Amino acid sequence: MWELFQSITDPHQIVAFGGLALILIILFAENGVIVGFFLPGDSLLFFSGLITSTKPHLLETDIVTLIISMIIASIAGCLFGYYFGYKLGAKALQRKESWLFKKKYVDATRNYYEKHGGKTLIVGKFLPYIRTFAPIIAGVIRVPFKSFLIYNIIGAVAWVISLTLFGFFLGEIIPNAESYLEFIVIGFIILTNGYVIRTYLKERKKNKKENAES
Repeated sequence: MWELFQSITDPHQIVAFGGLALILIILFAENGVIVGFFLPGDSLLFFSGLITSTKPHLLETDIVTLIISMIIASIAGCLFGYYFGYKLGAKALQRKESWLFKKKYVDATRNYYEKHGGKTLIVGKFLPYIRTFAPIIAGVIRVPFKSFLIYNIIGAVAWVISLTLFGFFLGEIIPNAESYLEFIVIGFIILTNGYVIRTYLKERKKNKKENAES
């Protein structure tokens, strides 16, 4: 199980094992499948752009096709998450905690959504956990589908293009940038996870204070 977990969270192994097809499956899952929150969306986008620039034979696709394919996968994952939330999400999000499901991520997403509304589907694309649960929460609270779709498309386009092109152009400037991938991924994790954890702890403290006052 540990080896399997490592293989689906390491961009190197994802590309080596399944190429573009596996990349698209993982992006689909991370953008709306309830157990996909731990998948490496940010680093996978960056790495895909990087190797398209430095080692194009690994994916055998050009940067435009790569970006369009990943945008479609992201949008499709969100649509699945919205439908799931609309039909079954309320019950699913009340399930017991396990290593595959942490209620704190749902709470953080719900609080973020209450504060930022539909913009959560755009900004949340750049935040792990929130990008997985935001479409599901949108379905649970019955966000109008037209509004959801617009925000979903804008978020997917902004997220995929920015991170993929960042990797692509960094590969153009620094041909051996792949050697520093581990440090770049750690940087992504610190920045994005740090923000999510800080938001969760802040909202938790606020809720405790409100409960104490009431």
